[in-house]
Amino acid sequence: MAKEQTDRTTLDLFANERRPGRPKTNPLSRDEQLRINKRNQLKRDKVRGLKRVELKLNADAVDALNELAEARNMSRSDLIEEMLMHQLACLRNQGEV
Repeated sequence: MAKEQTDRTTLDLFANERRPGRPKTNPLSRDEQLRINKRNQLKRDKVRGLKRVELKLNADAVDALNELAEARNMSRSDLIEEMLMHQLACLRNQGEV
């Protein structure tokens, strides 16, 4: 019996043939994996006492934040938090808050 490339019913004939791509290691679909990972990330953030805040900035502001964060060897999120806390402390000292 000849081995046909399109014949995949006789799997033993193709057992040694390598398939392109990474083998599937998780039974869940990619969307389900992303949902679970996001849920777990939110749980970790909650344990650490973090709250989610979203804001929109223009590209120049984001670029400046990225450059400054990289120069200080910290994440952009940590830099924004540091800047906000510093500004809030200054406002408290001035009696404006």
